[in-house]
Amino acid sequence: MVIKVLGTGCAKCKKLYAETEKAVAASGVEVTLEKVEKINDILEYGVMMPPALVIDGQVKASGRIPTSQEIQTWITGASAK
Repeated sequence: MVIKVLGTGCAKCKKLYAETEKAVAASGVEVTLEKVEKINDILEYGVMMPPALVIDGQVKASGRIPTSQEIQTWITGASAK
């Protein structure tokens, strides 16, 4: 599974990355976690308001910071497919 945190490096983007790291650790699922900071790469996902979270190519959140528990739910749901 590939998870991407989209954002230009602002404080909110760093917070989302930290929450995602917590969720990955708690889920026990094998994950590749990436930061995407180039604006053109972010726009390819149709995201206009970073930060955003992408799990296996699907945008799960944009313009907000979901809790690590919410992210963990998405991770376990995606790994069950």
